[in-house]
Amino acid sequence: MPQTISITAIASISPLGNNPKTIWENYLNTKHCFTEHFLDHKQTLVAKLDDNSSKEIEILKKSDSKYKFLDKTVLYAMLASRKAIQNAGWTRNDVFGINIGSSRGATALFEKHYQEYLETGKAQTLASPTTTLGNISSWVAHDLQSSGPEISHSITCSTALHALLNGVAWLRAGMANKFLVGGSEAPLTDFTIAQMRALKIYSNSEEEYPCQAFDLEKKQNTLILGEGAAVCCLEIGRKENAIAFIEDIGYATEILEHNISISAEATCFQKSMKMALENTDLSKVDVIVMHAPGTKAGDLTEYKAIQKVFRDDLPMLTTNKWKIGHTFGASGMLSIEMAILMMQHQEFIGVPFTKAKNSRKQIRKVLVNSVGFGGNAVSVLLSV
Repeated sequence: MPQTISITAIASISPLGNNPKTIWENYLNTKHCFTEHFLDHKQTLVAKLDDNSSKEIEILKKSDSKYKFLDKTVLYAMLASRKAIQNAGWTRNDVFGINIGSSRGATALFEKHYQEYLETGKAQTLASPTTTLGNISSWVAHDLQSSGPEISHSITCSTALHALLNGVAWLRAGMANKFLVGGSEAPLTDFTIAQMRALKIYSNSEEEYPCQAFDLEKKQNTLILGEGAAVCCLEIGRKENAIAFIEDIGYATEILEHNISISAEATCFQKSMKMALENTDLSKVDVIVMHAPGTKAGDLTEYKAIQKVFRDDLPMLTTNKWKIGHTFGASGMLSIEMAILMMQHQEFIGVPFTKAKNSRKQIRKVLVNSVGFGGNAVSVLLSV
């Protein structure tokens, strides 16, 4: 059995809020978080941060003269990271690694700088350092005064869970005792929305729930974008202050057939789930938090992969994207947070327009799935 990893804290900032009480209360209601905003030349449904979180970001931005030049992806990660290490009891005397990634990085700031360049023919002095991908972890390290290793990466929509995999690898290799991992995304920009529309996956639905994530019979794509960041604190071994444990991890990558392709039965997910469950009785898995982005192919292929692995004894299945949209590189860690909250409260949060199957009396083990363009799948098995 691989050595257990403790999650000693998790924190996030998203349309659900930025503290566990508010986030759980928002999960308990059946309302989605989408509102209309003028993006890509027309009114567009997106999931923005709640008002309280937006105010906290503004306070953070004004707390240091250097922070006013940073993109929202960096600020979101900084705020979530502050909360996480405080909850874990880490201090400036602790040496810990940081791996926080993003699918798109400093999208808004990059678009702003490029537009100014088109208009003036000149680039601003800070255009490069504030839009590089390593910008997130390095600024979080600065803000936390951390002296440990700092890593940033982009593995599209599975970025946050790949950061978790990396943290686990460092811990199990004995190269670190603590790691802060997660993802941050602020994709609510004109060009990002336009890209999703060009792929013909953005929602045009006028239904009560415009993102039909995990509706396996939908006739159109219903992806909607959200924003936010989520990070967790990892420590080697079974810690007394752990809020959950990582029992095992799995990963797989499909050979590309198309830039955004995934096979008909999501071979990558089959492999990643089997790897994560190699040492586990499948009947002991109570819930799967699916990636389920709200697209026709994405939702259905993942479900078929789950059927292939679990056959007739499916766990309860859910996702949070019907509520907060797809937050790209942050989405996997927001799913981890949802899984932990369900285990802490011993209450299943389902998708309101689907029926939960095989209802379990308790929630002790949860499998979390995430995948990015090209079939970069990750599965993480959690327990309490």
